[in-house]
This record gives sequence, C-alpha cells and structure tokens, in this order.
Amino acid sequence: MAQGRLSLLLALEVAPIGRATASRRGAARIDPADQRRHPLWGAPRIHGELLKLGFKIAQSSVAKYMVKRRGPPNQGWRTFLRNHAPDIAAMDLFVVPTIGFDLLYAFVIVRLGRRDLVWINVTANPTAEWVARQITEAFPWDEAPQHLIRDRDRIYGTIVTRRLRAMGIRDKPTAPASPWQNGFAERLIGSIRRECVDHIIVLGEMHLRRVLKSYADYYNSVRTHRSLNKDAPVSRPVQRTGVISSRAILAGFHHHYARV
Repeated sequence: MAQGRLSLLLALEVAPIGRATASRRGAARIDPADQRRHPLWGAPRIHGELLKLGFKIAQSSVAKYMVKRRGPPNQGWRTFLRNHAPDIAAMDLFVVPTIGFDLLYAFVIVRLGRRDLVWINVTANPTAEWVARQITEAFPWDEAPQHLIRDRDRIYGTIVTRRLRAMGIRDKPTAPASPWQNGFAERLIGSIRRECVDHIIVLGEMHLRRVLKSYADYYNSVRTHRSLNKDAPVSRPVQRTGVISSRAILAGFHHHYARV
C-alpha cells in the first residue's frame, strides 16, 4: 500500500500541472498529454520534497519509481518558440528576379505572436548597414521584441549584431543548415512567392517595393491564417449583416470580402 502511495506521489510531482488519478491498486495513471508538460524535476529534488513530507526513503528508490523521461531534459527549439512567441520576431532575405534578369533582394520581418508582417523592403545591393537600418525602422524603441531569429548569412555581421544589442534585442541565430528553425519567416516567404511574386513580372526595384507593400497590407489586414483560428494578424470582426461586396487587391489576384 505504501508503495502504491509513493508511486502516486512521484507521479504527481512529475506532472503537477496535469491530472493524475489512482487506480484501484493505488498505481498512478497520468494523461499522456499532461506528461509532456511536466516540470523538469530530477530524483534529488523529488527526494528532498518527500523528506519534507515525512517519507523516509532513499534517493535511489525515488529514481527507481520515477516516471521515465522521453526526450532531452532541456526545452527544445520548438518549445522555446511556443513559450516566447509574443516576444519573438524573425527576419530573412529572399531573391526576386526582374524582367531584365537583375536580382532584387526583399527583406522581411515577422512577429511570431500574431504572425504580423511588421516590415518589408527591397534593395538591389543588400549590405549589413542597410539591414541594420531596416531593423531600426521596423521597431520603435518601445516596441522592439526580446528575441530576433535569423539565419547565419554573412550579411548579418557585426554591424547588425551591435544594432540589435543597442536596441535591447537578443540575437538568436539558427543552427547551421537548419532552415526549419526559422520556419515562420520561411513560411512567410513561401506565401509571398505563391500568392504574389510568382504571378507578376517585376519591372524594377520601385515596382517590386510597391507590390510587396500592397501584399503586406493584404497579409496583415485581410488574409486569414489557420494558426490564428482563421483570423487575420490585425483581427477582423465577424460581420453578420449587410450586403456582401468585394474589393480587388493586387490587380485581382486577391479580394477583400466585406459587408456594407
């Protein structure tokens, strides 16, 4: 009986956030979804708590009856993104060819909390100074995120990292050859290509900048996102009365439907 109570207590300590119930024999049953959210307590910590609760038991016995962990003891990259999403932004560059076979570089910054595209601009000659200036213009001093994710492109050199540090932003470069760690920016770039630049012939830098600015307005204010429960980054109210009308966006590639 004591062993059953001990197993139950250990299970509760390993998964205090979730729900734990005892079976008729006294063994603990933990919801698998709750186990994935358990705090990272080891045998020494749990042993200390048991001693304070009046249980006289060896630490080796605690380790024996503990629920075994699956996965690394520290939080992974996906956990970090999920826990800190409102305070994280991501940036990246992508290439767009023109009608004259010149290459233009588009720079984007997206905030992870509401997936809002906070900055987009175009240049023919990207430099570290230009990128640092874009970051400064994208974030007023009182609205800068705590973390900024980027890849390991050499353009994000000392000038960029110094600017981030001066703005109080923690630089978060991804691991080498790990584009999935900057998945929010990569997915945004994929959406821009599929829904915009793949369907137009870019005449030049000013033309591309104007097109991308229009797409950014559509992306933030109109386009619905599955990750936001089919809402837009700038939340759209549900309209239940009125006549439905449509407004063409980007020469008719997209439409904004609303009730008037």
